[in-house]
Amino acid sequence: MLARAKRFVVKWTVLGVLFAGFGLALWTWGSLTYVYSKGERAGYVQKFSKRGWIFKTWEGQLAMVNLPGAMPEIFEFTVRDAATAVRIEESMGRRVAVTYHQHRGIPVRAFGDTQYFVVNVSLVEDAAPAAPIAPVSPIPTPGAPTT
Repeated sequence: MLARAKRFVVKWTVLGVLFAGFGLALWTWGSLTYVYSKGERAGYVQKFSKRGWIFKTWEGQLAMVNLPGAMPEIFEFTVRDAATAVRIEESMGRRVAVTYHQHRGIPVRAFGDTQYFVVNVSLVEDAAPAAPIAPVSPIPTPGAPTT
């Protein structure tokens, strides 16, 4: 009787572990397939490195500057495609626009450190200099001689 109960517990424990593993695999596949949001950000790539314990991914930081002299906002991202990583490395030091897909709910960090996966990068042309400002004539002060 005791051996029968033990087999019953082992059977259901193994089935439970298999079911949990299948559920985790299904959740991971779904979160990597479903794109929560898409977008584009522009700035300067200030950090880009390949890292990871088991699965190596490219991780980077994009410094987004709105106004000269202002503190940049840092956008952290992950790149899984080697061709995109090469294009990012080639554009270091220049202003770029990165297109990303956000995948929320990824259960393990083996697929990347962030939920933002860059899928494309392009160089951003510098804006044309602003038109020169026309000189303004001085405002006459009362009692000053006019010429």
